[in-house]
Amino acid sequence: MTRSPLDWTDEGQPRSRLFGDVYFSAEDGLAETRAVFLEGCGLPGGWAGRRRFVVGELGFGTGLNIAALLELWRRTRPAEGRLHVFTVEGYPISAEEAARALAGWPELADVAKALASRWPGRAGGIHRMELPDFAAVVDVSVGDVTEALSGWTGRADAWFLDGFSPALNPQMWSDEVLALVGARSAPGARAATFTVAGQVRRGLAAAGFEVEKRPGFGRKRERLEARLPGQAREADARRVAIIGAGVAGAAAARAVRALGGEAVVLEAEAPGSGGSGNPAALVTPRLDAGLAAPARLFARAFARAVALYGELPEAIVTTGVLQLAMMDRDPARFAKIASSDLFEPGSLNLLTSEQATARLSEPAPSALDQRSALVVEPARVLEAWLGPMERGAVADVKALDADAVIVAAGLGARELLDGLSLQPVRGQASWAAGVPWTAAAAWGGYVVPTRDGVLFGATHDRDDVETGLRPDDHARNLATLGRALPGLAGRLAHAPLEGRAAVRAATRDRLPIAGPAATPGVFALTGFGSRGFSMAPLLAEHVAALAMGAPSPLTAEAQVLIDPARFRSPEVP
Repeated sequence: MTRSPLDWTDEGQPRSRLFGDVYFSAEDGLAETRAVFLEGCGLPGGWAGRRRFVVGELGFGTGLNIAALLELWRRTRPAEGRLHVFTVEGYPISAEEAARALAGWPELADVAKALASRWPGRAGGIHRMELPDFAAVVDVSVGDVTEALSGWTGRADAWFLDGFSPALNPQMWSDEVLALVGARSAPGARAATFTVAGQVRRGLAAAGFEVEKRPGFGRKRERLEARLPGQAREADARRVAIIGAGVAGAAAARAVRALGGEAVVLEAEAPGSGGSGNPAALVTPRLDAGLAAPARLFARAFARAVALYGELPEAIVTTGVLQLAMMDRDPARFAKIASSDLFEPGSLNLLTSEQATARLSEPAPSALDQRSALVVEPARVLEAWLGPMERGAVADVKALDADAVIVAAGLGARELLDGLSLQPVRGQASWAAGVPWTAAAAWGGYVVPTRDGVLFGATHDRDDVETGLRPDDHARNLATLGRALPGLAGRLAHAPLEGRAAVRAATRDRLPIAGPAATPGVFALTGFGSRGFSMAPLLAEHVAALAMGAPSPLTAEAQVLIDPARFRSPEVP
């Protein structure tokens, strides 16, 4: 197990084991936060009359600054105001450690509880904490500060610069970092910090800030306040029309409402009439041993999906999915992925053939145990997330009465938007009621429990748009199942099978499409292939953020991967 970066003093104060510095003042950490950061950034006056206010922070630590910020925001926020926080942490502590550190301030108890219940993990990348009771979203970027700031595409109205002291943690206060703070600031942004070190003053000034020394807190004689020239501007959508009532459209509606917008879903047929209508769906990461940008995107999308479905326990059929090692290279590939920092420690575990056999109750190869992977019931997810709907086909996105439009219509998106390069892929799944099965496994094919039986499949036929059931495809699904689990396939060989065929939308680079369309104010959210339930929740938050002028939970690197514009470029193969 990874050792905590935090130690406790004899007085019960948290102290960094890595940097030899305190997380906050032993005199009164909350009073220090209020004086140095909240007052130093002119809060709450800075957000008066604002619909959206963004705070950046370097050094999430115990969460004390953000807890104090949330407490103040809840008491003083403007009507319909939404708070967004982007904070960086290189060495995250646990939720239990944070709760202990914050326990000294009863006035923060409910804020601390809300943070602890959604506390970020240790995997690299952006972890989103949605706090609806506070009308707030907190994005915690775990990893290197320079990488985090380079990858963030938001603009902060206020900065809490709260790394450990410049003498002990110089990387957090480098000229490059402070230049990035300036580049990621909105006009009129303010910054505050406890240190008056010359390097910090010069770095902030070089980044464009006007810097001023102010009286310090406690035993510190001085602190810094800084301000960028300019005036804050706001331009965001409020009413968003969403075309399509599958998982992409439902996730987009949920994301828009979470940002304070009004979401209206338009659907030509019925919820889940496309690829989101099976009795059960897998939520697993796409495993990429390259560990590069696509792998990071897949891992963060999976983590966000699991977190959001976790708030819908009624939709979860089972937890834990085995990825079977069907090829000689699979065990080494699984081991490389499991040992990376893309996933939470211990969430991916290698199983021997004997262990996998015990789980599946019949002979099985070695496997990767994806402990947090899920099987969900699509109908319950759609019911929870869709909200208001209007029935009818859309012929022209520009004719809709909305500030922004998100096209989440699967393959139908290519009829409404130019240049998407979508390919139809027909998939037929098979299922049997009354056949008990509790384990979920994937290997190219898959098998999962349903509420009353077992589902398996699925076929994958490109450029086929017919949705009628085919007996031959039931046979194909049984053959695929038989290659991995012949015992179960034998039990199902003479069982009455039901099924469903749907046409998925795929892309030639196997990456989804999520971002601005060629028409201003219109956004695409499609191309998920068979991974909509794993990828759509996070990518919908990205598209909703773009539509509403809010910070995206995706890095710049990830946004490029899924940008619809990549198919309008002649360089794309």
